[in-house]
Amino acid sequence: MHRVIIPVDFSENSLKAARFAAQMLAGKKDTTAILYNNYETEDEQGICINYLESLKKEFLSAGVNSVELELEMGGDLVDNITRLVQSSRATLVVIGISGKSVIEQVMFGSNTLKLVDENLYPVLIIPPGASYKGISNIAFASDFIDIEATTPSVLINAVLEMFNPMLHIVNVNSEHYVSLTEEIQQGKEKFRELFSAYKTEFYFITRNDFLEALDNFVTDYKIDILITIPKHQSNTMSLFKTSRTKQLAYHSHIPILAAHE
Repeated sequence: MHRVIIPVDFSENSLKAARFAAQMLAGKKDTTAILYNNYETEDEQGICINYLESLKKEFLSAGVNSVELELEMGGDLVDNITRLVQSSRATLVVIGISGKSVIEQVMFGSNTLKLVDENLYPVLIIPPGASYKGISNIAFASDFIDIEATTPSVLINAVLEMFNPMLHIVNVNSEHYVSLTEEIQQGKEKFRELFSAYKTEFYFITRNDFLEALDNFVTDYKIDILITIPKHQSNTMSLFKTSRTKQLAYHSHIPILAAHE
């Protein structure tokens, strides 16, 4: 049984992400959607329950097999969700992200990125402009460095199991030449072992601009979700201050699946 947590604060972005999740989970008999709300005061409880009940009806009408509600007053939003992920043994958290303005990033976006930073479970970030068209092709952006140690294959496989997609593993590197190095060839075999349940293709792109290369790849191969592995820059530096995952989260028009190394 897959349990998918969907935090909602009833903002436009969180509702868009929730409705994307409803379409994504429709018809999956072994999956339960958990709609989560963190309200501030007792006065808000009744309103939030009504909103969640209404959203639950939307999910059931969309074809989601099982929907549960979780409400919690106060506390730190990210800590609360992390505890719920652990207690419910969730496969995935699905959450929206703000637009590109500084104010929007500070409000909703910062909590989304902090959740990815602190939560060891996979988080699917839904950008505001994403529209659900099915999930048949998933791309995995990898640097092909220390693959076995840095790839959370068990967690990623659990997510892939829900969709049974074609897996496209892509590496962007300005130093690729005509023939691949022995290290890259060994990396391909390791990835085949880690994701043996899925048809897997590999792509090696010689480009300096990482984001532009991935943008073109996503369009050319009709990618529905892009997987990235966030990496800590140091023990004292926030995960998202300089990482490509933050760039992707605000830049991408398709969902980003962030899974910790």
